Amino acid sequence: MPTGQPHHSPNGHLDSRRFRQVLGRFATGIVAITAVDPLNGQPCGLAANSFTSVSLNPPLVAFCVAHTSTSWPRVRGSKVITVNVLAEDQQAVCAQMAAKGGDKFAGLAWTGSPGGNPVLEGTLAWLDCAVENEHLAGDHMIVVARVLQLDTHADGGPLVFFRGGYGGFVEPS
Repeated sequence: MPTGQPHHSPNGHLDSRRFRQVLGRFATGIVAITAVDPLNGQPCGLAANSFTSVSLNPPLVAFCVAHTSTSWPRVRGSKVITVNVLAEDQQAVCAQMAAKGGDKFAGLAWTGSPGGNPVLEGTLAWLDCAVENEHLAGDHMIVVARVLQLDTHADGGPLVFFRGGYGGFVEPS
């Protein structure tokens, strides 16, 4: 049952703060998108909570990246990108991947995926992907990528983002 009236401005546009508050009630998992920058050979990456499966045949996934991201052009330059599904104890990893500038891999342990990109230690799963399409969508880019290889990595629960905070998931007994 609704708890209040819809919030919108007199010109019919939604209030962005209210939009964010309402959508914050939808729990999402968090991923780190990683690659090796082809220009300097260094690992690069970013965090995203807008990750989803798109298609089984062909195997496609999607995520969204802000137009203002300075990390996406570096990640995008690689032929293969790797999606790391973050575990509930990787909130610090998420913060490091989401930070602007600096060495996002400082102090992080990782191994190489078959595609040659960082698989962060402790992540639940990884997917090597090739970008197929990018779609302009407001202040973000929707990236659709074909899954080339994938596997589970570590055990545990997922890192979950809900109502502006991070947490875990309690499995039903």
